[in-house]
Amino acid sequence: MVIIITRTIQCVYKLLLTFNATSLILVVFSIKERYYFNCLDRFPRWVSYIGFILVPVATTGISIILKKFLSYDSIEKPPLNIEQANNSFLPSYLGYFFVSLSVPTTETLWFIYGILFIFTFCSQAMYFNPIFLVFRYQFYNITTADNMKIFLISRKEIKTTKELVFPMLRRINNFTFIDVERAKEDNDESCNS
Repeated sequence: MVIIITRTIQCVYKLLLTFNATSLILVVFSIKERYYFNCLDRFPRWVSYIGFILVPVATTGISIILKKFLSYDSIEKPPLNIEQANNSFLPSYLGYFFVSLSVPTTETLWFIYGILFIFTFCSQAMYFNPIFLVFRYQFYNITTADNMKIFLISRKEIKTTKELVFPMLRRINNFTFIDVERAKEDNDESCNS
């Protein structure tokens, strides 16, 4: 029973991360097509555009809160290699924007978005979401001491692998983890408060 609940939570979390990673396509298309919220029709359109942008920001914030329901994991040995992945995913993500700008109809957008959503959901490590950067998270490709390649989402700014361990991870899938240990500057700020 516990395994079923854990897998269900991981699946729901993956769906949320997939939406977070792909939803800006819908935002860009909606702005391009000059859509707006009917309840905000007496306001300038840019108010609706801000509302469109706030949806993926809010769902990203929700996913950060919900990470506590994922199963625990850890990396107890210093990794062999670590690379920051923030910049390596950006060209792919910008490609999403160009697609959303070139799609001619809403029906075509939903078809393309559906395919992209499925591929992102089924991939093992494509949860790059630039909105995480706003929440001060970083993305890393790590080669563990066991020579396994994983994708890590963390608030830590990592510059060296020396004595680096991750005792408080949450598992999204077998290759993707989110670090729940607070970054040093977060701890320093909370101590000064």
